[in-house]
Amino acid sequence: QVQLVESGGGLVQAGGSLRLSCVGSGRTFSTYTKGWFRQAPGKEREFVAAITWRGASTYYADSVKGRFTISRDGAKDTVSLQMNSLKPEDTAVYYCAAARAGLGSGVSSYDYWGQGTQVTVSS
Repeated sequence: QVQLVESGGGLVQAGGSLRLSCVGSGRTFSTYTKGWFRQAPGKEREFVAAITWRGASTYYADSVKGRFTISRDGAKDTVSLQMNSLKPEDTAVYYCAAARAGLGSGVSSYDYWGQGTQVTVSS
């Protein structure tokens, strides 16, 4: 069983930065693909970014490319999302997720989910 716990959300002004972190537990977590998704009120959960378990490949949604960076610390079983140049439309609950294989962007591709952390960007 894998458990994920996010942290780092908060309120920030447009143009600002936030760093989200996700700590995973479970003996196989280090070998999973890690991803970040977000869900705004009244909208479906959408893909943000993903990274393979060794960190060799990353994948970003077009809406965050060039502004967000996903990274991993294998020794600490942590995956982070550095978010720069934040916009009001980035406001959402952000979820960490883990997948046994692949580098997908679909919600159904991921097997485990965190509880989410709120990010609010004011204009």
